[in-house]
Amino acid sequence: MALTDPISDFLTRIRNAQLAGHRIAEIPLSKMKKNLTEILYDQGYILRYKVVEEGPRKDHKIMIALKYDPVSKQPVIRKLQRISRPGLRQYVGVKNLPRVINGLGIAIVSTPKGVMVAKQARQENVGGEVLCYVY
Repeated sequence: MALTDPISDFLTRIRNAQLAGHRIAEIPLSKMKKNLTEILYDQGYILRYKVVEEGPRKDHKIMIALKYDPVSKQPVIRKLQRISRPGLRQYVGVKNLPRVINGLGIAIVSTPKGVMVAKQARQENVGGEVLCYVY
């Protein structure tokens, strides 16, 4: 089965791992998924991650250590929402970059200057494709 939307797959794997209460989510490696993982780590949504590049190329993966609230044991990531899909791409200019829950969440945007959060894209003065919301 060929994956048509690797970003949706990435978000779904994290969502499913959290629902099952797993500590670690395993995701096949790609440059885009690595960029998304780095953003989640930088923004404090995951504990840590490790890129495993052993064996043949198809076996390379990212191991993501999920973050849970120490008291309530609830996942730190409340919602992962895919915005731009292969069937309906969502592009925005720098003036229309989304704010997620009034700045409490993040919008991840793919810009000509790379994948970044909407706040950083605003600072860099670039628009792009809105990949997903995380909060």
